[in-house]
Amino acid sequence: MAEDGGNICEDHTDREAEGRSSLPRTFIRLNDLSGGGEHAEQEGAEQGAERRESEALPYPSLAPVVFFYLKQTTRPRSWCLKMVCNPYPFIPNPDMLVILLNCVTLGMFHPCEDSDCDSERCKILEDFDDFIFAFFAIEMVIKMVALGIFGKKCYLGDTWNRLDFFIVLAGMLEYSLNLQNVSFSAVRTVRVLRPLRAINRVPSMRILVTLLLDTLPMLGNVLLLCFFVFFIFGIVGVQLWAGLLRNRCFLPENFSLPQTLDLHTYYHTENDDESPFICSQPRENGMRQCSSIPMLLEETVQCHLDMGAYNTTDNTTCVNWNQYYTNCSAGEVNPFKGAINFDNIGYAWIAIFQVITLEGWVDIMYFVMDAHSFYNFIYFILLIIVRGSWLEHVMT
Repeated sequence: MAEDGGNICEDHTDREAEGRSSLPRTFIRLNDLSGGGEHAEQEGAEQGAERRESEALPYPSLAPVVFFYLKQTTRPRSWCLKMVCNPYPFIPNPDMLVILLNCVTLGMFHPCEDSDCDSERCKILEDFDDFIFAFFAIEMVIKMVALGIFGKKCYLGDTWNRLDFFIVLAGMLEYSLNLQNVSFSAVRTVRVLRPLRAINRVPSMRILVTLLLDTLPMLGNVLLLCFFVFFIFGIVGVQLWAGLLRNRCFLPENFSLPQTLDLHTYYHTENDDESPFICSQPRENGMRQCSSIPMLLEETVQCHLDMGAYNTTDNTTCVNWNQYYTNCSAGEVNPFKGAINFDNIGYAWIAIFQVITLEGWVDIMYFVMDAHSFYNFIYFILLIIVRGSWLEHVMT
């Protein structure tokens, strides 16, 4: 509470010191020999009356009346003002202690194990959570009574206080849903915002965060240029590689299999989702052809036989069925559960975003090189260079 009332206390203390060190409110000019001293004394009395009226408010920078009848000298508002102005005389900065306790309890909570909260550890954590919520709720009520709710100098007039109000309100909603046996897990996620209350308690951290937020509009031109450049890269990717990452090696159309044999319609690798065998169609100039499919392995033994040697009785003949996947054509599945492709501008942006994060961008480059051309690496190298220059502008 000290941070909200710090300036208020300083104004109150300054006014008391000024009152103690001020000159007499009434005086008579020594050079007035025509009886004008009475007029000067009257003016001084009027000024003193006005001064006394302003000094009648202990905290002139705050609203004189809140909730229609609570003045600054009316209880319980006077008590709340003293608590906001001079908080916690015996315990230094308990707000930060409670916030740190909240961080510890959030870190010890196990969502999967504590879904029913039957263990002793979970019940203790719930008790701590109830205490933390009650502490911040009482603190919010005290500040509202002391400062008022709506207005420039009131509680909701400060942005960080509005964040505190939202967190407490979400906690109230969570408790009301628990009483009605309604599960609303999205509300429970709001409790992770509680550590952000530390920003309002540490003045230096608050200044730093405010400065960072003020500099965000300055990055508008850089972000606009970045969006334009990545949009161009996305259009190029769609024009060159739309549908190519679906290429797989299929069996020939008129190929007949034995009835006792069950094969995939196209060649599958061991991890076909993350490292599929993407081939190059005859009209392209990619690096991987269906003829480069490895031989079939059965119990670490390579199969060299053809289909003519297949024994339909016991189904134990080691036939290299992989050699019959010779038809490279577009399928229906893209790598990484369909997330990585250049079929449209939206998916192209997803792939470009993964490339600029430098997470798995080499795999995407190899997919494109296998399906289209070896020289496609130029596209990705240029994208990495643009990404580096963009980060340099952002950091500077």
